[in-house]
Amino acid sequence: MRLGRTVAAAGALCAMLLAAGCGTDDGGGKTGKAGATNGSSGAATTPPAPPQIAPYQARQGVDLSASPTWAKARDRGHLIVGAKDDQPFLGYEDPATLRRSGFDIEIARMVSAELGLDPEAVEFRTIASGSREAAIANGDVDMYVGTYSITDKRKETVDFAGPYYISGQSLLVRKQEAAITGKDTIRGRKVCAVKGSTALLKLQTDFPETQALFYDSYSTCVEHLLTGGVDAVSTDEAILKGYAAKDPGHLKIVGQPFTTENYGIGLPKDDRVLRNAVDDALEARERDGTWRRAYDATLGLSGEPAPAVPAVRRD
Repeated sequence: MRLGRTVAAAGALCAMLLAAGCGTDDGGGKTGKAGATNGSSGAATTPPAPPQIAPYQARQGVDLSASPTWAKARDRGHLIVGAKDDQPFLGYEDPATLRRSGFDIEIARMVSAELGLDPEAVEFRTIASGSREAAIANGDVDMYVGTYSITDKRKETVDFAGPYYISGQSLLVRKQEAAITGKDTIRGRKVCAVKGSTALLKLQTDFPETQALFYDSYSTCVEHLLTGGVDAVSTDEAILKGYAAKDPGHLKIVGQPFTTENYGIGLPKDDRVLRNAVDDALEARERDGTWRRAYDATLGLSGEPAPAVPAVRRD
C-alpha cells in the first residue's frame, strides 16, 4: 500500500486558527474560562484542505467469520467506525464536503483494508467522548478510533487493539515564544485547557503556581493563544500537533510530554478474533512503512518527527 502525495507546502496551510473545535479524551464544558482576561472572538477561517492520500487496497481472501462484528461488517459491505470530527490533522470532518481526514482516520482506513473491507467505504460516526463505551457495547459502531486512551476502567466494558500511538500532555505556544520551553517554565504563566478535562485537572493539581484557565474548546484556547490572551495551551501532544500542523507559521510544541496516553482502537468485548486481526493489521502497516507515511502526511506537518511506534499488546 502506497500513500500518495501529501498536502502542499505547509505555508499554504497557515491561517489564524479560529475554526474546528477540539477536545481531549474527556474534555468539554459549555461555559467560558475562569479568571482569564483579554477575550477575543475573531472570524472563522476556512479549514486547510485534507491531505491527498491515495486509497488503500482491500486485501483479498480475508475470512474472519468467527468474529460476529466482522461478519456483520462484511454483510453490509463496510466498517462503521466511531471517530472525532473536530481535531485538525487527527480526526477532522470538513463541514463543506463532509470528507474525513487526519491520522486517526488513516489508521481506520488502513485497518479496514487489512480486514478485507473497502477502506473508502468506511462509515465514520462522530461519537461523544462520554458515549464511546456504550456505542461499542451496543453495536452502534464496529470500532472506535480517535485519541482513545487504553485504561483498565474502560477495559471492563470494551477491548482494545494496539496501542498504535503513545501521546501525553504537552504544551503549545506561539512560534516566537522563547521563555516557555516545557512544564518547568510555566510558573506564573496563563495556560489554557478545556473545562472538565484531565489536562486542566493536571495543571490545577500539579502546577498550582500556573494560572490555569479554561474555555469550552481547544480551538478557543488556541484563538486566545494567537491573540496573546494566554501563554500556552495544554492537552495531549497529538492534538496539539494537529493545531501546529494547521498553523506552523505561528504555533509550535515545546518540551516533552509529562503524562503517558496509549491510544488504542476500541472494540467489542470478547471478540478475540477481531482484536487479533486488528493487532495484526497495525503490525503489518508499521513494518511496511504505511504507518510512518500516514503520520508524515498528517501530524508530521507540525514539524514534529514521527515518534517510535509502540509495540502491540496482546494481553
